Formats: sequence, C-alpha cells, structure tokens
Amino acid sequence: MKLITILLLLISMNTFAQSYADQIAKHREAYKEDFIKDNRSPLKKSDLQNLHFYEADSAYKVTAEVELLKNEKVFKMPTFNGSSSDYYRYAHINFSLNGKAIQMTLYRSVSLSTNPIYKDHLFLPFTDETNNKETYGGGRYIDLDAKEINNKHIEIDFNKAYNPYCAYSDGYRCPVPPEENDLQLAIKAGEKLYTGEKKHQK
Repeated sequence: MKLITILLLLISMNTFAQSYADQIAKHREAYKEDFIKDNRSPLKKSDLQNLHFYEADSAYKVTAEVELLKNEKVFKMPTFNGSSSDYYRYAHINFSLNGKAIQMTLYRSVSLSTNPIYKDHLFLPFTDETNNKETYGGGRYIDLDAKEINNKHIEIDFNKAYNPYCAYSDGYRCPVPPEENDLQLAIKAGEKLYTGEKKHQK
C-alpha cells in the first residue's frame, strides 16, 4: 500500500506541475498578444521572438500577508525619463521565499485609481540580484488587484513578473522601483532580458 500511495502522490505532483506550467504558458501567450493589440506598444510581432522567460516554477508563487497602510501621503515615484508619477503606498506584504523573510510594498497609482476600470489596480515594482545579468537592469513589475486580497492575504506570482516598456524602447515613463522593494536575492522567475535591439522613438 505504501508504494501505491507514493506513486499516486508522485503522479499528483507531476500533474500539478504540468497544469501550472500550462497556466503560465497561457499567461505569457496573452502577454505577447497584448503587445500586438496595444497601439502604444514598443514591440511588433517580429520582435516577440526576442522575449525570453524563466521556466515556470511554482516555488516563486507565494502567499503574502497583507498589512494595509493608512493615512499615506501621495509621493512622486521617479521614472526612467526623469519625470515622475504620483503614487501612494497601499500596503506592506510579508512572505517567505527561498528561506528568507521578505517585506515589500504595494503601491497604488493616483491617476489609475480615478479610472473605474483600474480603480483596484495595485503595482508591485521590484529589483533583485538578477538585474543587469539575466534580467532588465531597471527591475521588473507585477500587476495585482485589490479584490484579490482575501482574509488579509494575497497571492504573489513572480512567474508573472514582466519588463517595463523602457526595457525595449526609450520614450516611455516607466516608474523606477523604490529602494524598499530591492530584494537581496535572485528572483529566477518571470521575464528575462530582451535580446532585440533597443528602439529609439523619433
């Protein structure tokens, strides 16, 4: 009986791994399609071959405890073109990854919060030890939704981390990840370095 139980467990784990990989693969296909649909996109269909990703790894999908912040003042988050965008700190999130206890900050865009479509949008920009080596030097982003917070917890999936448009072209106002979201470990998940030639807008 023990052998059968072990075999069933292994089959179950393998099925989960395959279905999770399929889920991430679908997410990435939709991500690529958005470049073609978006009129402001820096990439064309022929550029998509230069997008690269780490293999899906469920170890980088974590459940974080959410601590909502109150009475936060609006601050200006710098962008890579020298301007800034108005944000406020929405929440602290705490979780464990690769044996390390981590705290990050979720942000909310002032301008997006006035748009009914994006009023629940939360922004998680970060840098880590893969930057300038395997991933874009300016860090990466994760999009979340305030409605995803359940019982003071939210799921963070670093496999869905993506590059800002500034990784592909100049001429965009991409927020610079604040220092409080500089992770002292390598996040080997999500989008890697773009291998195409960086574009310059006229």
